[in-house]
Amino acid sequence: MIDLAPVANILGRLLLLLGCLMLIPAALDWAVASGNAGAMVESAILTAAFGGFVTLATQGALRGAFDIRAAFVLTLGIWVVTPLAGALPLMLGAPNLGFTDAYFEAVSGITTTGSTVITGLAELPPGMNLWRGMLNWLGGLGIAFIAMIFLPVMRVGGMQFFRTEGFDTFGKVLPRAPDIARSLMGVYAGLTAICALVYSGVGMAPLDAVVHAMASIATGGFSPRDASFNVYRGPGEYAGALFMILGALPYVRYVQLVNGQTGPIWRDAQVRAFLRWLAYAVAAVTLWRLATSTQSVEGAFRESLFNLTSIMTSTGFFSGSFGSWDGFPMVVALVFGIVGACSGSSAAGLSVFRVQIALLALAAALRAVTQPNRVAPLRYQGRAVEPDALDAVIMYIYGYVFSIGVLTVAMTLTGVDLTSALFGVWTSLGNIGYGYGPMVVATGTFIEFPTAAKWLMILAMLMGRLALLSIFVLVLPRFWRP
Repeated sequence: MIDLAPVANILGRLLLLLGCLMLIPAALDWAVASGNAGAMVESAILTAAFGGFVTLATQGALRGAFDIRAAFVLTLGIWVVTPLAGALPLMLGAPNLGFTDAYFEAVSGITTTGSTVITGLAELPPGMNLWRGMLNWLGGLGIAFIAMIFLPVMRVGGMQFFRTEGFDTFGKVLPRAPDIARSLMGVYAGLTAICALVYSGVGMAPLDAVVHAMASIATGGFSPRDASFNVYRGPGEYAGALFMILGALPYVRYVQLVNGQTGPIWRDAQVRAFLRWLAYAVAAVTLWRLATSTQSVEGAFRESLFNLTSIMTSTGFFSGSFGSWDGFPMVVALVFGIVGACSGSSAAGLSVFRVQIALLALAAALRAVTQPNRVAPLRYQGRAVEPDALDAVIMYIYGYVFSIGVLTVAMTLTGVDLTSALFGVWTSLGNIGYGYGPMVVATGTFIEFPTAAKWLMILAMLMGRLALLSIFVLVLPRFWRP
C-alpha cells in the first residue's frame, strides 16, 4: 500500500506557502484601495490554515521512504489540489466566479495553459491580475522542477533519457535535488526580472510588465488585458517573442550556463531543432500572408513571429489578426502547437525531443526495409536511445493523438461545435491557451462553453501538463496494490 502521509505533508507545505503568497496581491489591492484586499486575505487565511493543519498532522512523514508510486501521486496532487486554493480568490473576490469557472481559471494558470473564462480583465482589481500572473509563474517553476527531477526518475514519456544528464553532468557542482532547485529558482527569477525590465523599457505599464513577464517566462499566457499584446504592438511583440523563446528552452541548460558550462546549450540538438523549426514556420506563414493580404513585410513577419512563437512555446499571448487566420496559416499553427517546444522547460505539447526521436525511429524503420541486414542502434546526440525510452516516446505520441480524438468527440457531445471542440482540446492538451472557433470568437474566451465541456478541458489541461501517462497509470488497479 502506498504511504500517502509524505505526499500529504508536501502538499500541506505547498498550500501553506501559497496562502502566504496570496498576501502579496492582497497588499497591492490594499495599497490602491480596490476593495478586493479582504477577499484576498480571507483566501490566504483559509489556504494557509488548511495547509498548516495538514503539515502538522503529518509531521515527520518525510523521514520515511518516498518511492516511485508516491512520486506519481504527488505529481498529480500538486496540479489538482493547488488550483483549489488558487481558485478561492476568484470566487470570494472579483470577478466572483462560480466553482467551475474559478477552478478552470486556476487550473489554466497553474498548468500554464493561459485559457480564460474572464472578460474585462483590465477592469479587475490589480491584485487579481497579479494573482493570475503569479499562478502562471508558480506553475511554470513547478513544471520546470518536476521535469528536471521527477519525470526522468518516473520514466514518463521517454524522459528517462535525461536521467543521467539531469544529475551526472553537474558532477560535484550540483549533486542533489535541493541544489538543483535553488539554482533553478535563481535562473527562473533572474529571467523574470530581466523580462519585466525590458517590457517596462518598451512602454508597458508597471503591472502589465510584471504580469506579462511572469507569464512569458512560465510560457503561461495570462495577460491583464483582453487584447493581450495588441496594446503593445511593435517593440513589445519582438520582446515578447524573445522571452517566450527563452522560457521554452531546457532549464538544465541555463543552470549549466550559470555554473560555467557554456557548451551544452549550443550543442543541444533539441534547442537547435526548436529554433530551426520555428524559423521555418514563421518564414512560411510570413510569405503566405504577404501573398494573400495587404500587410507590409515587417508587419506580416512580426505578427507571424509573435503568434507562432506563442503557439509553439504553448504560451497563449496573441496579437494582430490571428483571430482571422484560416487555411494554411492555421494548419501550420495547429501542427506546431502539437509539436511544442523543448522538454525540460515549462512549455508543453509533444516536445521537440519526442518528435525528433519518432523521426529517427521512422528513418531507421525505412532503412531496415532497404538494408535488412544492417544493424544500427538508434542514437540521439551521440547517445544510444534505449528500447524502453523509445517505447515510452512512441506510446506517448500515440496516447497524445488518441486523446485529441476521444476528447474532441466527447466535447461535441456536450453541444460544442466541431471546430471549437477540436481547438478547445488542442489548446488544453497542449497547454497552448489560444481559442478558435464560433464559440470563442465573440469574447476571445471559453466562457460560452457548457460546464461539461469546461471540465473536459480541465481534464485535458491536466493530462497535457502531466505527460498523459502520469494520469493514465493512476487509474490502473495494480498501481494501488501492495
